[in-house]
Amino acid sequence: MAQTVNKTGNKKTVGLLLLGAVFMFGFGYALVPLYEAYCDLTGRGKVVGISDAEASAISGDDERLVTVVFDTNIRGIPWEFKPLARQMRVNPGRLSEAVFMVRNKSTRPVTGRAIPSVSPPQAGIYFNKTECFCFNEQVLLPAESKEIIVKFIVDTALPARFSSLTLSYTFFNLAEGQNKVAQTPLEIDAEAGASGAWPI
Repeated sequence: MAQTVNKTGNKKTVGLLLLGAVFMFGFGYALVPLYEAYCDLTGRGKVVGISDAEASAISGDDERLVTVVFDTNIRGIPWEFKPLARQMRVNPGRLSEAVFMVRNKSTRPVTGRAIPSVSPPQAGIYFNKTECFCFNEQVLLPAESKEIIVKFIVDTALPARFSSLTLSYTFFNLAEGQNKVAQTPLEIDAEAGASGAWPI
């Protein structure tokens, strides 16, 4: 009798874990169009379609410096992901470039996608990306590493009370959700070796 109860309980637990894994996979895909709709609605986080030459021609504020801190997270993906510099000081209005490194720590190809956020949230409308790896699928072969960049301009209209901004990226695993739906969220995080914060 006890064995029957245990088997029933185990089946329910496995079912719930599978449902949770499917939900997380679906949410990872839905997060991209939801975030893009949010960008369209608020004007935050969008990539500005201008060339480097046009960006360099913008009048900057050489009397002011703003610190930009880079925060990197991973969610269910067996990658190492970090900025080459944890922070940089930039002049508002001037084109700046930050470089990040990603490395596939697994023995199989992995596809990932990054979602950005800026904090404090009120400053997001003053942070303009002219080139970004975010939302583009990044495919890394086993043990492959590469550098990815973001180019940005902090608007000169940024209120003086903001002397520091944080640009965060969270990489999500795309291919893993397709190939291993049966994994539980805990197994995914354990395989990745880390879990990151959800974007703001």
